[in-house]
Amino acid sequence: MTTFDFATTGRILFGPGRSAELPSIVAGMGERPFVVTGSDPTRYAAILGDLQAGFRVAGEPTVEVVRDALAAARAQDADLVVAIGGGSVIDTSKAVAALLGNGGDPLDYAEVIGAGRTLTRPSVPLVAVPTTSGTGSEATANAVVGSVEHGVKVSLRSVHMLPDVALVDPELVVDCPPHVTASAGLDALTQCIEPLVSHLATPLTDALCREGLRRAGRGLRRAYADGADLAARTDMAICSLVSGMSLANAKLGAVHGLAGPLGGMIWAPHGSICAALLPAVCRVNIAALKSRDAGNAALARYAEVGELLTGTADADAGIAWIAETVRMLGIGGLGSLGLTEDRIDEACEKGAAASSMKGNPLVLTHEELREIIVSSW
Repeated sequence: MTTFDFATTGRILFGPGRSAELPSIVAGMGERPFVVTGSDPTRYAAILGDLQAGFRVAGEPTVEVVRDALAAARAQDADLVVAIGGGSVIDTSKAVAALLGNGGDPLDYAEVIGAGRTLTRPSVPLVAVPTTSGTGSEATANAVVGSVEHGVKVSLRSVHMLPDVALVDPELVVDCPPHVTASAGLDALTQCIEPLVSHLATPLTDALCREGLRRAGRGLRRAYADGADLAARTDMAICSLVSGMSLANAKLGAVHGLAGPLGGMIWAPHGSICAALLPAVCRVNIAALKSRDAGNAALARYAEVGELLTGTADADAGIAWIAETVRMLGIGGLGSLGLTEDRIDEACEKGAAASSMKGNPLVLTHEELREIIVSSW
């Protein structure tokens, strides 16, 4: 008998133009909203209405960024958090909302480098409005933050961190620049593949991943080539959303297991690191499965990835499509992203211990992890 849990965002509003509903949504959720945006909040003036931007996130979130945002929210006595931006903005906001509800410091709850305490109380209400199509953070139960001191990215994680409302409007992504479209889109693609082949996959996450892969197969290259293609942007917004729903319930795998530590080591865009790793992870996973666990259902799932992306039910066809797409979208190897040869073994050791590695269809050896990184150079 199949047994599983499934948790996701409390309410999802999707569609072009729906961001205009933001003021009316926020009006019924709190009296003192704390608004977090990217570096240029004027981009969202039309949808903010009377809401005032309270904090700007200029890059990927760190422990210090979360502390600064939290201090500003506490000074405002905020009882509601509104996030308008990419994954960095939404992750920062999720951490702030959780800490407003539970008290304490980010390191009290962070995995690996922190105390790892459990978030026992609900976050204050959170509305997430993504302006990129990549992380799916509007539907995930964690917030990724980096620590410059420790040279690593880690998560605060709890079902209490799922946003109350995800307001997904593909029109907000139309002006997203090509390099961000590429990095974010390849992250979303990865986040549909890894839960599909995960040993923790469920019938619900399978259905979501399959839809996300269909959407990525027809929308990713088009969105990169023409940002104004609203149909392609809609495909990728759905891909991103369902990827977040899937990873929150079926976990990830070796791509994200390695990408998390690498992100803290080289501080390159997360999606670019995932893109550089993805073809090699697929190849090494398939070879390891054939060698050590030939009956594993993930082998058939990799063939299904090929069919969903290319129309050919063949894992090699899927990997070839992914590798070609990475090249077409201008993503370089790990060397070009800043990883030096002397840190390969460090990345393997950190990756093997990463929480995101838990969904991989089998445990990879140090040598296999090293092969992935060297092949992704």
